[in-house]
Amino acid sequence: MKRRRPAIIGVGRTKFGEHYERGPEKLVEEAGLQALDSAGVKRKDLDACYFSDYFLQITNKIGIEEGFQSELLELHVPMEKMRSFSSALLNACHAVQSGKYNLVLVGGVEKMTDRWDKIRDDLMLLEDPWSYYAGCTPEANHELLLRGYIKKYGISGEQLEKFNMALAQISVKNHHHAIENEYAQYQKDISVDKVLKERSKACKSLGLYDFAPISDGASALILASPEIAKNCSDTPIRVLGSSSATDYVTFPSREDRTGFVASTIAMKSALKMADVEVGDIQIAELYDQSTLLEMISLEDLGFSKKGKAWLDIYNSCKEYQGFYEIDGKKLFVNRNGGLKADGNPLGATGGAQIFEVVKQLRGEAGKRQVEVDGDPPRFGCVSELEGFGTKAYVHILGRN
Repeated sequence: MKRRRPAIIGVGRTKFGEHYERGPEKLVEEAGLQALDSAGVKRKDLDACYFSDYFLQITNKIGIEEGFQSELLELHVPMEKMRSFSSALLNACHAVQSGKYNLVLVGGVEKMTDRWDKIRDDLMLLEDPWSYYAGCTPEANHELLLRGYIKKYGISGEQLEKFNMALAQISVKNHHHAIENEYAQYQKDISVDKVLKERSKACKSLGLYDFAPISDGASALILASPEIAKNCSDTPIRVLGSSSATDYVTFPSREDRTGFVASTIAMKSALKMADVEVGDIQIAELYDQSTLLEMISLEDLGFSKKGKAWLDIYNSCKEYQGFYEIDGKKLFVNRNGGLKADGNPLGATGGAQIFEVVKQLRGEAGKRQVEVDGDPPRFGCVSELEGFGTKAYVHILGRN
């Protein structure tokens, strides 16, 4: 299994934002064609397709999405639909590893602004039924997680001020990174003061600039067997490890409410499969649905010690140099701007994360490109969540 590692040979995506004038078929077509072109393959070469979306049945009244994609691609190959892009990629990896398929298209699309007046209700259904029927907002569990974390680790006084500042610095950092990302929804700097003012205005611990926006967009990639990848690409990016784990849907019922155990389990499994250590990973795209979740992910995935990620962030952002310094090592995080600034069209979000890491490992990220000792990073990590930590996915990518 380890020797037959699938490889990503092409990636594509659209700009994320408010695409009222474009239907989902136009968005996914743009991303898919870009991925096919970058891989140098044709639609007729595909053995299967895996797609993801959360709400197309609701937002665009599209019933059997697989048939929608078959019509768009004019193909009759097997097609499967999942919720998240990471789920689609995980299943595609399994199929390639088993030898069933050699060339697969993985795509994701979402049109959230088409249902602007109701999308918050839809998002609440992804949290848990008790929160929904209690009338909680999609942000409620983030506040509960934050309060539980502060209580568990005894953060108070001057430490609490630094903690709140660290979360604000995450937002500022991600907006700054997005300036160089032509696909990002928001390409402008913000200040720490602006983040803090919005929190004060809302009378909450997390404010407007702590959360990812509502977005439209699409993303895609071409996954190939080792044999096909060798013939099609000089720079294939191997999917070294790919894993998932699941937790209770009801957040208050979980044993630990200061992190996501599903993320920890998925990360350990992916690292074992990839045969690398967490310290080997140099770039990561983390699921920052809120600034708090980027911080929590650093701990859940093992980059920072439990209860200390906020301090790693605070110290790294005093004079930010483009990375977090954790235990003497550089970790580049959310160089595309993260969900916060790049955007968060749910079914396509994971694909944008993969897009960024693939580009960085290939040395093709342009002005966003990072280097480690003069070379592009060798190992990258992508984490994605479904719901509020109910399902977690981790992919470890590597070059050479």
